[in-house]
Amino acid sequence: MALKTPVSIVAIESLSALGMGREKVWSAYLSHKHGIEERSFPGEKAWVAPISPEYSDSLEEVRRSQSHYRKLDETVIFALTVSRKVVRSARWDKNDNFGINIGSSRGATGIFESHHGQFLQEGTTSPWTSPVTTLGNISSWVAHDLQTTGPEISHSITCSTALHALLNGVAWIQGGMADRFLVGGSEAPLTPFTVAQMKALKIYAKSGGPFPCRALDLNKDENTMVLGEGAVMACLEAGNSAESLALIDGVGYSTEILESSVSISTEADCFQRSMQMALGDLHASEVDAVVMHAPGTIKGDESEFRAVEKVFGQDTPLLTSNKWMIGHTLGASGMLSLELAVLMLQHQVFIPLPYSGDKPMSKSLNRILVNAVGFGGNAVSILLKRP
Repeated sequence: MALKTPVSIVAIESLSALGMGREKVWSAYLSHKHGIEERSFPGEKAWVAPISPEYSDSLEEVRRSQSHYRKLDETVIFALTVSRKVVRSARWDKNDNFGINIGSSRGATGIFESHHGQFLQEGTTSPWTSPVTTLGNISSWVAHDLQTTGPEISHSITCSTALHALLNGVAWIQGGMADRFLVGGSEAPLTPFTVAQMKALKIYAKSGGPFPCRALDLNKDENTMVLGEGAVMACLEAGNSAESLALIDGVGYSTEILESSVSISTEADCFQRSMQMALGDLHASEVDAVVMHAPGTIKGDESEFRAVEKVFGQDTPLLTSNKWMIGHTLGASGMLSLELAVLMLQHQVFIPLPYSGDKPMSKSLNRILVNAVGFGGNAVSILLKRP
């Protein structure tokens, strides 16, 4: 779907296993080294992609900046940290009165587990429990912190949450109800209960080796999904801004009838429709690369690849994924993929999969498609264009 009004991404920042700050993140991508490690959880070990301890001081500084913040979940602290940084990068301030839409698949996972544990032991809970575990507290705390009075929205649309936030920001701008929107996702799922849930689905990585997560490796013989944590935010502005890092050239979305609560159809019908919608009248050959959702599961990776074959045919572009490096960050994952696409457009370097046998290519990158999908077949595809 082509946009009536051009929308520019004027800033994008993240915090993940790759680090924080565009230069740091890009350097990590060029290193071709993942941030996955094995951690101990009650009764078991699991491969995860955590944020480096080197950022502990930055997160603690945010947590201590206001007394109320000490009670907030890591999901919110991540969002506050990255939102402050991206707004500075965009040179926005509270007088710009921008909208905010930040989502999370799981929300305040860690603090919910803590409060629920207290309830099971003592039969009571803190009066702070409800406000700090409500999903909407991410955007509301960010709006409070940035002192903006524009619309603030939080939502959960499983693993496509962050790209749905971008869709919503684009819709507000297209509708003339806002000129600027802060959009993104935040997730802190590295908790015992969340890891146990993923393992119960039989999709979690069991083996180590050089690459515990083998996202988009179509020759793997076992599931290799790994959980990661992080946050990513982007600043959107109406028009073709002189500060644009990338232009949103098309958007697409689709859902499909459930065949399974945890997977999509064999040929990912939802992705076929979302990609076709994002392309609009554009010929498939004009897309240079696709950053795929590719969670590292056998069925998930294969079905998305089949959808790409259906849509692009003989014009299949370069394909990649970043989950082998940062794990699956659930609700934040789509925007972290979008950040990779923005960086590749900006630096004109394609980041391949290290186990694919492909070498980094320096072909011109003008348009990159980004995919995300979550439980329930909620697919989103965003087409980015080099400014």
